[in-house]
Amino acid sequence: MDKNGGLVLATERYGSGQTWKYSVSDGVMKRTRDGSEAGSRGHSVVELFKSVFLPQGYPESVSSDYLQYQFWDTLQAFSSSLSGTLATQASLRGVGVGNQEATVAAATVTWLLRDGTGMLGRILFAWRKGSKLDSEAKKWRLFADVLNDIAMFMEILAPHFPACFTLIVCTAGIFKSIVGVAGGATRAALTVHQARRDNMADISAKDGSQETLVNLAGLLVSLLLIPLVTDNPVLTLSLFFLFTVLHLFANYKAVRSVVMETFNEARLSIVMLQYLKDRRILSPSEANQREPVFLQFGKATPVKLGVRLQDVAQSPEELNLALKENNTPFLLGIRNGCICVCLGTDASVRDEIRAMCQAACVSNMLSCPTALKPTQQNLWEIVRESQKQMDAHFSPFLKGELTQVSAGWDTERTLLDWDEWRVEWKTKHS
Repeated sequence: MDKNGGLVLATERYGSGQTWKYSVSDGVMKRTRDGSEAGSRGHSVVELFKSVFLPQGYPESVSSDYLQYQFWDTLQAFSSSLSGTLATQASLRGVGVGNQEATVAAATVTWLLRDGTGMLGRILFAWRKGSKLDSEAKKWRLFADVLNDIAMFMEILAPHFPACFTLIVCTAGIFKSIVGVAGGATRAALTVHQARRDNMADISAKDGSQETLVNLAGLLVSLLLIPLVTDNPVLTLSLFFLFTVLHLFANYKAVRSVVMETFNEARLSIVMLQYLKDRRILSPSEANQREPVFLQFGKATPVKLGVRLQDVAQSPEELNLALKENNTPFLLGIRNGCICVCLGTDASVRDEIRAMCQAACVSNMLSCPTALKPTQQNLWEIVRESQKQMDAHFSPFLKGELTQVSAGWDTERTLLDWDEWRVEWKTKHS
């Protein structure tokens, strides 16, 4: 029975929202909202906001970190919008807006040069780093925003160096083109992570709506700022640095809030080395918190996955060493201070994970203060020792706690950055 005395026939609910009841009274079936009228009105406003700006089925249709990430992403977009206004004003002043001596032709040439160099930069960056953007989405997302702030700072300074104005804005244009590629590609990778019902398009569309709303708010605030900063470079720089600090802080918090359940090189290395240390499997949340989010240049022992055979072995003797007691469809070697992994044609995702785990063990051994002197023979001894560790611990690691529901890791696919070289060897020597 409902509060009006009718017999409740059924109830329904849209997603995780308000509940409705179907009841019958005097032979008439009625549909009523569950809850008070005031609460229903307030709930309707919330539901309208959710339907406009959040993916359908929220929160069940997205990852658990969606709301936290979107909050910080919204904050960084707002601060970036304000910084962009200051940079745009400086660029327009630099090309001659408001200057009677400036010509339209000169301003057009400067603008075309900036756009042209930006296009070339976009192509070159996508060619050189495109495959890295999936496996290290967090790092490149943060890198893109730092580079964007640098580009805007250059645009603000450019009018004060008229002799180098074109060079400065062209360089800033290249930086912004890189930002466009890295930011857009990593946002797509994060959308794949957030989508729990194959609803990438819906999430992307609602993210666009959120960004548009933020830009509108930034536009309104910018209209108030422009009269204050015009012909006031000190205030312009002060506000820019304030917005930049807020932008970088929000970006850092945003990428730190992302909890990805698939393995890339950093997360798999962290989990594997912790397991070898105390036989404990880190949860995705723990591993993501330990994962570095800044690009590391000059890393101590880089790992190259999917290399040519000659990068692992350059002589029959070295090939025999790589194949010795090796029954896995990959070969691992150390060449020029780099750990190289050569993958066989029949390797599975499990083999890819094992190869990366062994590479992580080798890297850990090389960084140990008591490591053997790095002669070529000693390096093969390290490879052999890592192979023994994998034989002893990898199967329990992968088949045991790692694949349990409580662990939360997805081992059906990886985000490891494999190149496309595959090798088929005919014989193995013991």
